[in-house]
Amino acid sequence: MTPIQTESIEKIARIQWLELQKQLLYVQRNSKFYKRLFKEHGIDISEIKTEAELSLIPVTTKEDLQQYNDEFLCVPQEDIIDHVTTSGTLGSPVNFLYNEADLERLALNEMQSFQMIGLVKGDKVQITTTLDRRFIAGMAYYLGLRKLGAGIIRTGSGLPHLQWDSIERFKPNYLVAVPSFLLKMIEYAEGNAIDYKNSSVKAAICIGEPLRDQNFELNALGKKITELWDIELFSTYASTEMSTAFTECEHHLGAHIQPELVYTEVLNEEGNPVKIGEIGELVFSTLQVQTMPLIRFATGDLVSYTNEICKCGRNTIRLSPVLGRKKQHIKYKGTSLYPQHIIDVMVEFNVISNFVVVVEKDETGMDLLTIKIPNSISNLELEGLKQHFQIRLHVIPNIEMISDTEINNLKNPIGSRKPVLFVDLRNKSH
Repeated sequence: MTPIQTESIEKIARIQWLELQKQLLYVQRNSKFYKRLFKEHGIDISEIKTEAELSLIPVTTKEDLQQYNDEFLCVPQEDIIDHVTTSGTLGSPVNFLYNEADLERLALNEMQSFQMIGLVKGDKVQITTTLDRRFIAGMAYYLGLRKLGAGIIRTGSGLPHLQWDSIERFKPNYLVAVPSFLLKMIEYAEGNAIDYKNSSVKAAICIGEPLRDQNFELNALGKKITELWDIELFSTYASTEMSTAFTECEHHLGAHIQPELVYTEVLNEEGNPVKIGEIGELVFSTLQVQTMPLIRFATGDLVSYTNEICKCGRNTIRLSPVLGRKKQHIKYKGTSLYPQHIIDVMVEFNVISNFVVVVEKDETGMDLLTIKIPNSISNLELEGLKQHFQIRLHVIPNIEMISDTEINNLKNPIGSRKPVLFVDLRNKSH
């Protein structure tokens, strides 16, 4: 636990504000994008002394980062030593660059993230996410674990046989994994007489998919994993743009921020701060970043937050799991939904493991929601699924039965680094 995390809320806020002011001065000197933004809006950084005054700076969007990518660069080209791209979940991937200091900061961030979970030197961690394909997450985990002094097994993504062989050989007690891949590992173990319930693994650090609901209870996916495999699941939330991880402690009551590394705001549709417990869009400013610092960057992710002292003794703000993305909001037959609501229902139903959720516009411009499932499903199972949707969401999506191959093609578009369970075609039709 770092000293700042247990300071008073007031002292943490003062330290954060000091770091934010340093970052503002840095971008004013070095960032072509922010120099122009501040000039266009008549902003004098030296006069920004409160959160209310900070709101005078317009939010930076993913579109800004795409359109003016080179203008965010604050260091000479020859100082850049790592080149990656964002995942491009809501658009084309964007270039993101790191110098030596930023990679060292990334290592510190991940080390502190692992320490929050309870890892210590001597633990062994198997990283089941890729370190290649221009992906920063795998690199970040490796750097953080190396800084912590933990043992590392780099298996990379997929290949359940290799995962279990590595577990048998090296006896890791932690996995870093996407939750749905844990289900694939369990399925492989059950099909190949592997005694996974008595393996060395005691916990998984999960990325990429929500494990908990807004009340911090395990969601359908989390429950399904733990019912099959009695391991502890830790949620983390991060993005390439943040260069910072938000991580659960052992009490699983929200993801702690690392206040010296990121400044967070949760804003409503009008751009005003929401109250504690209310849902809004996460907007962040990176701290201590040199190469591509971002100020008031709008993530599109909808969260709530609390600043109550955690049982672990940390006084840092904690974020709820991500409810969804603003752009992924679906209004279907009068009901407001996010993709995760639909995915949770499919996981709870526990009969159909291969599916994809598609939303597009119908002829009248309304949202049309379709679940594509395998055509091998029986009529009885199909009726059961419809009833399950009616009970859980009070609305039944359009259900289309296609081949597994067609589903897999939709789930794994060319160039994507991870399977896609939600396909949004609303900006591509009509």
